[in-house]
Amino acid sequence: MKVVFHSDGVLTQFEGYEQLREFDWEGYREKYGNIQRLDRLLEAEGDSTNRYKLAKQADVLILLFLLSRDELRDLLGDLGYDVSDDQLARTVTYHLEHTSHGSTLSGVVSAWVLARHEPEQAWQFLLGALESDVADVQGGTTAEGIHLGAMAGTVDIVLRCLTGMQARGEVLRFDPTLPPEVKDLAFSVHYRGHRIDVAIAVDHMEVRSRPGGAPPIKVLVQGKTIELSPGARHDFSLEHRP
Repeated sequence: MKVVFHSDGVLTQFEGYEQLREFDWEGYREKYGNIQRLDRLLEAEGDSTNRYKLAKQADVLILLFLLSRDELRDLLGDLGYDVSDDQLARTVTYHLEHTSHGSTLSGVVSAWVLARHEPEQAWQFLLGALESDVADVQGGTTAEGIHLGAMAGTVDIVLRCLTGMQARGEVLRFDPTLPPEVKDLAFSVHYRGHRIDVAIAVDHMEVRSRPGGAPPIKVLVQGKTIELSPGARHDFSLEHRP
């Protein structure tokens, strides 16, 4: 598979993207205010988004929504591309600056990608996604149908992104990173016959398995693994990870 990069190493939108025109983001924000739907604005002016370095939603960043940075680097390495952490960081910055976020799903992806690196910015994207239909942030699209994907995406951010929850192999893994605005979080999850209640706070986490007949499972939190039997509970101390 061929993967295309800008001359400075940023992962690109598609081959030839770097040759497109730069868009006047500040000028259009000053002129129109909300420019999420640049496709409609440019069409009304007799222009087209296809001429510019811009995107309606965070397309390239979906790579980092689906894969961790280490997973993406390993995958690209297997394809023959040696990509650094700095390249990925610059890729995130570049595409956020060139995206109008005209899709509610763009806020979900951006919040996820930024959660562990730019929590304040991630929180704003999450709030925007949460308000998509309540505030009709796109100015009329909610009347055409609710944004169910964005709704589900915000729940997914809370349950998997902020908690770092992954079911890999025979281990249920957690690596929580709560933003300052979230002081504690509680939910339950069904895993390998267990109904597990999870409670996360700033400096500790509790997992409790409700009584039942399932065999014990392994739970890993920030590198520490324990065996959890039905009816048992365990408390973990959490390290602060900036």
